[in-house]
Amino acid sequence: MTAASVTHAEADVFTAKEERQVVLASTLGTIFEWYDFFIYGALAIFMSSVLFPPDNPTAALLASLGALAAGFVVRPIGAVLFGYLGDRLGRKHTFLLTIIMMGGSTALIGFLPSYASVGHAAWISLVVLRLVQGLAVGGEYGGAVIYVAEHSRPSRRGLLTGWIQITSSMGLILSIAVILGTQATMDMASFKEWGWRVPFIISIAMLIFSVYVRAKLHESPVFTRLKAQGRLSKNPVRDTFFKWPSLKMILLALFGVTAGQGATYFTGQFYVMIFLQQAVMIDQRTVYTLICIGFLIGAPAFVFFGWLSDRLGRKWIMMAGLFIAALCYRPMFASLMEAGNPALAAATLSTPVTVHANAKDGACNFSISASLISAHPDHAKPCVQAKKMLVGNGINFEYADPIAGQAVAMTVKGQTINGFDAKAYRAALTEAGYPTKADPEQINKGRIVLLLVLMTIVVAMVYGPVAAYLVELFPANIRYTALSFPYHIGAGIFGGFLPFFATYLALAGGNVFAGLWYPVVITAVTGIVGSLLLPNTKTAAKDL
Repeated sequence: MTAASVTHAEADVFTAKEERQVVLASTLGTIFEWYDFFIYGALAIFMSSVLFPPDNPTAALLASLGALAAGFVVRPIGAVLFGYLGDRLGRKHTFLLTIIMMGGSTALIGFLPSYASVGHAAWISLVVLRLVQGLAVGGEYGGAVIYVAEHSRPSRRGLLTGWIQITSSMGLILSIAVILGTQATMDMASFKEWGWRVPFIISIAMLIFSVYVRAKLHESPVFTRLKAQGRLSKNPVRDTFFKWPSLKMILLALFGVTAGQGATYFTGQFYVMIFLQQAVMIDQRTVYTLICIGFLIGAPAFVFFGWLSDRLGRKWIMMAGLFIAALCYRPMFASLMEAGNPALAAATLSTPVTVHANAKDGACNFSISASLISAHPDHAKPCVQAKKMLVGNGINFEYADPIAGQAVAMTVKGQTINGFDAKAYRAALTEAGYPTKADPEQINKGRIVLLLVLMTIVVAMVYGPVAAYLVELFPANIRYTALSFPYHIGAGIFGGFLPFFATYLALAGGNVFAGLWYPVVITAVTGIVGSLLLPNTKTAAKDL
C-alpha cells in the first residue's frame, strides 16, 4: 500500500487564502470538540447533583466522571466507523457528519431533565448522549488533521496541522470564558440548579457556524486523486487491521506515542484544574482565571513545535516531551501545592498526619465499584470515610498500627482521635495548622502561571508534531482509519480515563500526589517504546 503523491508543484497551487480557509474550517470542529470536553469536565460537579442520585455526592461525582470516560471508550469504535467512511466516501462529507452529531449531542445535554423529575432516565440519557459524542469525535479529529495535511506542502505540514493542535487550549479557554460569564450573570444557587446548562445550549451557535463553513469546502486533493486513479481501498478496515504491516504501525503509534500524548495532555491541561481545586483548595474562579492566563501564554507552543518538526523531524521532539513529563510531573505538582497553599504544604512537612488502621485486612479499601455505587458498604467503613475526608482536604497521611478496639483513629500533633468524627478531625487539623482552604493573600499567582505555561510547553512538545507525524505514518488509502484508531485509543482510553483513575488513586492511596503515577508510568513506557521502535519523519522528503 503506497500513498498517493502530492508533488511540491501541485501543493503550491493553494493560495494563502485557501490555506486559511482549510485550516479555519478544520480547527472549528476541534475547538468544538475540546469545548465540549472541558465544559463537561468543569461542570461535572454541578451536573452530578442534578442528573444523578443525590444521596452520595462523592459517588455521584465519580459516576459523572465515569460518564465522561464512557464517551471516550467508544471513540475507537467511532474511529473505525468514520475512518471507513472517510477512506471510502471522502474526507469532507465524513467530518461534516461528525460535527453535526457531536454538536447536536452537546447542545442536548443542556436540555436534559433532572433526576428529581424523571429518575434514572436523567443519567441514562446523559450516558447515551456521551456515547453519541464519543462516536462522532472518533471521526472528527482524524478528518480534520488529514484534511489540513492533504492540502499542505510537505515543508509546512507540521506548521499547519499545529493550528489543529492549538485548538485544545483554545477550546479550554473558550469554555472557561463561557462558564465564568454565565456565573457572573446569576447567583451560585441558580447556577448549580440550572445555570450550568447555559454553556451547553450556547454551543448551538458554534454548531451552526461550523457546519456552514465546512459545507463550503471541497474534497481533499489526495482523496480525489486516489479515487480518479481507482486506488481507493475496497475495505479500509480489513486493509488496516488484518494486514500485518499496517497493524504493526498502528501498535507502534499507540504504544510509542499516542498513549503518552493522551496522558500528557490530560494531565497538563485538565487534571491540573482538578488538582488545584480539590487538593490545593483554591477557589474555582481563581483557578479558572490562572488556567486561562497560563494556557493562553503557552498555547503558541503547539504551533511552534509543529513548525520546528518541519525542520528537525518529529520523533525526537515528541520523545523529549514524554520523558520530560515522566520526570517533572511530580515536582511540578508539588510546586503548585507550595505556590497555591503554602500553609498546607508547610503543615504537611512539619506536622504529619497518621491514620491508625489495619490497612491489610480490607477495612481501608476504596474499590472502584464503591466509587460508582452509592449504596456500597465500603462507604460506611470508618477507615474509608477518614481517608476520603483527609484526601478531600488535600491532606496526606501515613498508616500506623491500629489501636485496640478502634476500626480507625487519627493522630496529628500528638493528639489522637479514636474512630471517625469529621468535626473532631477538622478541629484537630485546624489546630495543627492545616487550613480549610487556600488563603487568597498567600497564593503565588505568578509562580502558578509559570508552572502552567511550562506544563503547556511539555504537552505541546508531544501534541504539536503528532498530527503531522501520524498522517505521514500511514498510506492515503487507509489513512483516515489507521490514524484515527491509535489516536483515540491514546486520547480516549489512556487519556480520557486519567481524571477518573487519578482521582481514584489519590483517594485509595491516601496521598494527593498518588494520581500522578498514572501519567508518569504511561509517559515513561511510551517514551522508551517510541525511542526504540518508531521511525523518524523528515517532512522535506516526505510527500503524501
